[in-house]
Amino acid sequence: MNYEQARFNMIEQQLRPWKVLDQKVLDELFLVKREEFVPPAYSGLAFADTEIPLGGGSGACMLPPKVEARALQALAMKKHENVLEIGTGSGYMAALLGAHADHVWSIEIDPQLAAMARENLRRAGVTNVSVEVGNGLAGLAAHAPYDVIMVSGAMA
Repeated sequence: MNYEQARFNMIEQQLRPWKVLDQKVLDELFLVKREEFVPPAYSGLAFADTEIPLGGGSGACMLPPKVEARALQALAMKKHENVLEIGTGSGYMAALLGAHADHVWSIEIDPQLAAMARENLRRAGVTNVSVEVGNGLAGLAAHAPYDVIMVSGAMA
C-alpha cells in the first residue's frame, strides 16, 4: 500500500469534506503516520473511515480519522499549552496533541494499551507525551493545572 497516497486521500476525501480546514491540523495529520499506531492486523484500514479495534479485553478502538481531526481542530490548541488526555488507546491522538502542545499527559486504564502507546510514541519519536496507567475518572492531579483536557476514551 502507498501510505503517502492513502494519507493524502484521507485528508482530501474524508477530512476536508467534513469541514476540517485548519491547515495546521491537516499538516499534522499528514506528518504523524497513523499506520504506525494501528495494530498490524488492521494496517490496511489505517485510513478507512471506521473505528479500528485495539485488541485486549477493553473494547478500545481508534476513532475514525474524521472524528479525531474534528476534535483536534475544535481544541484550537496553542504550542505553550499543557494537555491532559483521558484514554490513550494506541497513542495516536496523544501524538497529534503533542504536535500542538508543550506537553501531553495521557492516562490509560488498560496497562497493555498504555504499554503499546508508549512503544508507538517512542517509535514515532514523540518526546513530549507521557503515558500513565490509571483511571481517567480520577484525573491526573500531579501535573495540573491543564490548559486543555481531551477525553478520547469516551468519544466513540
